[in-house]
Amino acid sequence: MKNNNERLFVDMHAIQIVPPSNLNRDDTGSPKTAQYGGVKRARVSSQSWKRAMREYFNAEGEISNVGVRTLEIVKYVAEKIIELDNSIAMEKAMAKAKDVIEKSQIKLSDNKAKALFFLGDTQAKELAKAAIDGESDKKKIEEILNGNKPIDIALFGRMVADNPVLNEDASSQVAHAISTHGVQTEFDFYTAVDDLAPEDNAGAGMLGTIEFNSSTLYRYANVAIHEFANQIKNKEDVIKAIKLYVKAFANSMPTGKVNTFANQTLPQFVMVTLRKDRPVNLISAFEEPVKYSNGYTKASIEKLIKETKKIEKFVKKPVLQLFVAFDDLGEFEIAGKEEKNLDALNEDLGKYLNEELGKDLSD
Repeated sequence: MKNNNERLFVDMHAIQIVPPSNLNRDDTGSPKTAQYGGVKRARVSSQSWKRAMREYFNAEGEISNVGVRTLEIVKYVAEKIIELDNSIAMEKAMAKAKDVIEKSQIKLSDNKAKALFFLGDTQAKELAKAAIDGESDKKKIEEILNGNKPIDIALFGRMVADNPVLNEDASSQVAHAISTHGVQTEFDFYTAVDDLAPEDNAGAGMLGTIEFNSSTLYRYANVAIHEFANQIKNKEDVIKAIKLYVKAFANSMPTGKVNTFANQTLPQFVMVTLRKDRPVNLISAFEEPVKYSNGYTKASIEKLIKETKKIEKFVKKPVLQLFVAFDDLGEFEIAGKEEKNLDALNEDLGKYLNEELGKDLSD
């Protein structure tokens, strides 16, 4: 940042239609819900959508240094050891990986971590090199695990109960997506036919029910860019990562029952706001549920836009506000710049961040 005391937050808001689906279910198989404004709403947990965003980082991102969250940390590092020196047998590589990992006080059982561990690709390679070199200094190993932070660990954080030195505070927050209106859970009764059943058997080979709902969701996430920049250090990488985050926010979709419902939708409205005082979740716009009137989307977008004006009684105006929508918003009074598509939005966002972040952060 130009000034180390400056703060900069990017807020992301979306209105998204989801047809009959079961994106994110509870322990009984029912779609998750929440009571809000005295009404039952459809809900998709933040953990579910963060997982989808991380998968988008891996599939679509230009940034190679992303994290892996696994119990198989020993095997993962052992594979990196063999990549560096293919003369080392897998059994020996496993032993070297186990030794270097245990020196960082990460507890293992049967060559597996006792809890899921978040490790970046570059971190794993550096750890593998340390294992080959026989590194035994605990502090140096901790430095490897705290250095070269992958974007998803920086954004979503890492908690290591075994060694709090390895903890990483998240610079991003993702809200549970909830419907802007009330919902009712419905049941799909299905049967499956046995293709090889005798001709005189008219019954089903299998039957059951799947619960589902449909909704128009309000989604929200933010990134504390000043914190993220302090984690990643390099300005160019920060800007690339924020632009990738915006694309992942807009284009990712949790995969629960997706083969059954094919609920592959996109947001009908996305708004990105930069603030220097604090992030603001606009869910307050929907405490009073949207009433049905030829669908929910248009009314949801209208309420969201109105809420952006109401909050100015409490917070400063954003320094930048960009939005993109499926339909013409000419009838709504909305501050900021309407972009023709998400790439154009990201281009303008990147230009502003390039100027705002000043010189290279590593200097």
